[in-house]
Amino acid sequence: MAELTSTVQSSVSLWESGLSVADVDGTDLLTKRALALAGRALALRGEAVFVIEENGLLPSSDWDMTTRFSKPTAYRVGIPGAGGGTTRTVLAAEVLHFRTGADMNMPYLGQSPLRRSGLTAGLLHHGESALSEVYRDGPIGSSVVPFPESPDTDMGAIARAFRGYRGKVQVRDSVNVTAAGGPAPQTDWKPQNVSPDIQGAMPKEALDAARSSVLMAFGVLPGLASAATTGPLVREAQRHLAQWALQPLAEGIAEECADKLGTVVTLDVMRPLQAFDAGGRARAMTGVIQALAMAKEAGVDPAAALKLVDWDG
Repeated sequence: MAELTSTVQSSVSLWESGLSVADVDGTDLLTKRALALAGRALALRGEAVFVIEENGLLPSSDWDMTTRFSKPTAYRVGIPGAGGGTTRTVLAAEVLHFRTGADMNMPYLGQSPLRRSGLTAGLLHHGESALSEVYRDGPIGSSVVPFPESPDTDMGAIARAFRGYRGKVQVRDSVNVTAAGGPAPQTDWKPQNVSPDIQGAMPKEALDAARSSVLMAFGVLPGLASAATTGPLVREAQRHLAQWALQPLAEGIAEECADKLGTVVTLDVMRPLQAFDAGGRARAMTGVIQALAMAKEAGVDPAAALKLVDWDG
């Protein structure tokens, strides 16, 4: 149920959009739509299966497999359709199976970030569900007004009379009636608020902690969702997402495609997302050019100089 929260859906959208704009080299099968489907499936299910066809990739809604030495050998896949899905049995070489978060016990199955952080995702779901129930069913903004004993019909009519009197003062008799015309106690006129007090449960703090943990599970820095986020932090969060979450996924997709398609396939999300410091790269390029020029003037081999700083020239 945590999938229904905006925190999870925002993270899933980042995965989906980030992979869909990746630069693909080596195959025409990985279209933008296929990459978007793969990104969403990887985020929510931890794996995505496509059947290789001559005219494109067929997405699979469900599947099971047989394995040998921890490697899939055959699949029974369900192909979705508007009039009803179909089931096919195909060999592993005819299937692209993308995975993330695989476990050593079952390396042929992927795990979504929500499954790997089930306790935190459950806390987020229960916290938002509890708050939604309070706002839906709780007597928020309601008050108990003192009134002398009266029949239920009169009390019901008086209670209905309070509707629509926003900002107005309602005067009712006191509950305590004194004999001989004495004054009524002042405390008797004070209305009692019956709005639920949930501050003690610290729902805001619990929700913030759960949201931050779920975002981190998806590789999104929690600062990206902060109201006080600045431009530099947004750029760093985007770089972190691209470098530590999306690019490894892209490398795994490229490796699977190269294995099944028999050609070298590369995927790059860094360039389309501009997930790098453009100013820093420009300054570094300037420094490298100056250093190479100085090395050439001094008679030093530029390749050897680059090797000293572990720079692949």
